Amino acid sequence: MSKRSEVSLSSFFVFNSTYGPREGEEEEKILYFYPCGVSLDSKIRQIGLCEAVIKFTQTFTDEPSESVHTQKTRQLYFQPEPDFCIVMTLNIPYVERVNEAANSASLEYQEDDVEDHVYRALLQQSYHTFRLFNGTFQHILSKSDVNGLKQRLEHFYQKYLPAVRLSQADILDVFNGIQFQPLDKNAYLRIQCFVNQLEAAIPEIVYSVFLYHDFLVWSGLEQDDIRVLYCYLTTNLFPAFVEVDTASRFLLGPPNMSDETNIGRIPRVHLNTADEAGECYLVVYRMFSATMCLLVDGSCQITFEFLKKIDQHLGSHLGFVASDIAEQASKKPQLSLAETQFRYVYYNHTNLAQKTSLHIGGSRRVANAPVEILRLIADMNLDLNVKMEVDDGELIVKTSTDCWVVGKKCDQREVYIVINQKNANLIEITDEVKKLCAAHFGNIFFLD
Repeated sequence: MSKRSEVSLSSFFVFNSTYGPREGEEEEKILYFYPCGVSLDSKIRQIGLCEAVIKFTQTFTDEPSESVHTQKTRQLYFQPEPDFCIVMTLNIPYVERVNEAANSASLEYQEDDVEDHVYRALLQQSYHTFRLFNGTFQHILSKSDVNGLKQRLEHFYQKYLPAVRLSQADILDVFNGIQFQPLDKNAYLRIQCFVNQLEAAIPEIVYSVFLYHDFLVWSGLEQDDIRVLYCYLTTNLFPAFVEVDTASRFLLGPPNMSDETNIGRIPRVHLNTADEAGECYLVVYRMFSATMCLLVDGSCQITFEFLKKIDQHLGSHLGFVASDIAEQASKKPQLSLAETQFRYVYYNHTNLAQKTSLHIGGSRRVANAPVEILRLIADMNLDLNVKMEVDDGELIVKTSTDCWVVGKKCDQREVYIVINQKNANLIEITDEVKKLCAAHFGNIFFLD
């Protein structure tokens, strides 16, 4: 008999070594530590060990330390700003094998189940999400003091960390891309016209983002900002609103349009700009699977009358726009037999576009492929982008279950194709991939 555990979070902390440079002041380095029940001595020891590792590795390379491996844990480092370090420690999953005859048990730690670059992407994502709602550490310190920064970290991470699904992390977390809603030219122009009219009617709106289901249709934001905001919307906000209260269509805004005393939760967000104009209010409005994310000038006052104006404008127009998109989506051709015989995940580094048939509904959280396949794709991605250091390349792997996985990188685009043809040989798989790429990816790859 055997029992299997999952990867789990052991600790997560933020520190700054310059805050406690002398002996007896080590506690001042700690800005945030999870779990909160750990003794102060243990916190200081863990941070001291991280400092020692970072300093030791600096004697050999200018590159910052990224991870430390032990039999039972994996520790990942991220230094997002000068002097600040974020550390995440994971418990390695294990298989417990029970020998009933001998009345004994042994643990086999599955070290390969934790891929550094996958979980480091989650670590970086946690900082970028914090920065979206709070600004950089230095920005907070410029407005407050160290205690203010500690309070911000505590408030954010005590809610954020329990929601992170470590066991479901995979290649999509590495890409952290965006799924776009395909539209014809006329439909896209109608969306653009609708957004322009909205921003003209309500000039306090600085930027607009339009989504249909979980797909991005229009965005006025820079790539770095829309990437973080899109991840927050699709993995945090939207899943929390399976059904919207019929009294209001605001996901972030008034919970009830009949109650003028309650404008609801409207967070401030910090865009990746160097001036105060990057600080905005985030208002999110949904109707018939169409969602408008409105970033309102942070210097204006949000009142119920202002939100009512948004409701009136969107309530009378957004439904028609959503109907146009739904009608076009319904005309999408059904998958051909050839398309159902292979699965893939695609990513474009240039515009952050990602597509996948290895996840149900394209969701980054529900995979319909074996864990071993997703782990293999993540390994191939690491080889193509880091280890091989090539601009263009191809890898072909046959698994122990006779499944073929082909990874291609070309012109800042990557595609990984999974083919179940047990009796095929390498030449046949190569020919099959060429046909599939020509038929389904010919417009995005330069093929011989």
